[in-house]
Amino acid sequence: MNAVVRFSKTLKYAYDTFAVNDGTIMDKEKLDYFRNLLLAERRQAEQDLRANAATGREDADGVIDIGEVAELDQEKSTALDLAGRESDLISEIDAALKRIEDGTYGQCRRCGKPIDEARLKAMPTARYDAQCQAAIEAAQGLETPTL
Repeated sequence: MNAVVRFSKTLKYAYDTFAVNDGTIMDKEKLDYFRNLLLAERRQAEQDLRANAATGREDADGVIDIGEVAELDQEKSTALDLAGRESDLISEIDAALKRIEDGTYGQCRRCGKPIDEARLKAMPTARYDAQCQAAIEAAQGLETPTL
């Protein structure tokens, strides 16, 4: 078998399945499941981003009272904060989709161990397994629960 054929078969295998450090494999079906989950989350985040950005740009037409102006300013500020969060989420989703393409999705970026599938279902953008995430948060002094 020539080198080109072997290489193309290797690439096909790398797409269909990938091995993580401990030898476990996430097959194409699971990768497709997570890709579709991420794409659905991305579509929702884009819709939310557009809605929040639009709210943040609304004019104060017809507002008479200073209390209404203050309330509108607060709503606009909140909408813009939420739009920023949605933008960050889209970036995280894009990074997770790239990890699927390069064969590292589901592998902890800190220790190399597989990330538990239940964790990935709950947080498909996860980059770390629960143990490493807890260690990172402890080092940062955070007391937030993790998945």
